[in-house]
Amino acid sequence: MKRKLIIVGSGPAGLTAAIYAARADLNPLVIAGVTWGGQLMNTTEVENFPGFIEGIKGPDLMSNMLEQAKRFGAEIIYENATQVIDKGDSKVVKTYENEYESDAVILATGATPRLLNVPGETKFYGRGVSTCATCDAAFYKEKTVAVIGGGDSAMEDATFLTRFATKVYLVHRRDEFRASPIMIHRALNNPKIEVLYNSQVESIEGELKVSTLNLLNNKTNEKTSLKVDGIFLAIGHIPVTDFLGNTIELTEEGYIKSSDGVHTSMQGVFVAGDVEDHKYRQAITAAGAGCRAALDAQKWLETLEDKE
Repeated sequence: MKRKLIIVGSGPAGLTAAIYAARADLNPLVIAGVTWGGQLMNTTEVENFPGFIEGIKGPDLMSNMLEQAKRFGAEIIYENATQVIDKGDSKVVKTYENEYESDAVILATGATPRLLNVPGETKFYGRGVSTCATCDAAFYKEKTVAVIGGGDSAMEDATFLTRFATKVYLVHRRDEFRASPIMIHRALNNPKIEVLYNSQVESIEGELKVSTLNLLNNKTNEKTSLKVDGIFLAIGHIPVTDFLGNTIELTEEGYIKSSDGVHTSMQGVFVAGDVEDHKYRQAITAAGAGCRAALDAQKWLETLEDKE
């Protein structure tokens, strides 16, 4: 059965798009993925999403969005997309199990943070290990934290965290940073930031939450342990675009390319969220992008109806 709209992805962008599209009577099919809900499924408290005075747990927020989309008529399937094919008048989204045809597609597959792949990282993810300083900095007032990385994001995160934490370790595996000079200058001249060069994370320890960061100096082989309350990873993100192959134009970093944050290189295919946005990476900006994509997809579908 050919559908009007398929949405690939089930984070804040994809589910917001589903809510808007379902309320517009488009009966969207959401290919949510085997693991659905996006990065918020791995977070604890979300305090910066509007409307939740006391905050809300990430999985609860995503479950609410999912049920809201279903309430208005969105169909959810838990399969992973493997390909998007342009057939001119229609698009085909393949999964490992099936093929689905539609007039329009919204891609909202997000991006996954790069991880260190060291002992303790997965165990304490969301309990002291974070990939979003903007999201979680307020939880570390008067505490000691570490930022891992050497690019602009690491510099920005470390500087931002000094508004809350009493001490910020900036841990970098090399002896010089790749960040821009102005960002390096700000970080190095902040009295709350201590830089640890040539330092690699060996493991993360704790009981209920993070308490210790174990490091190895790759020049001297000296091992040290830092007492920290939180660890922020700032080593980049990986956009989920492998399944697209060469069908959609991507940036050099692998994000979906768009001149306006909504339209892609394939007519009738729209984009929303972190799979395109490599700057803000917030649940609320992803949700807003999902709204925009749904509204533009609706207009696109109306033009098709006018041609009939």
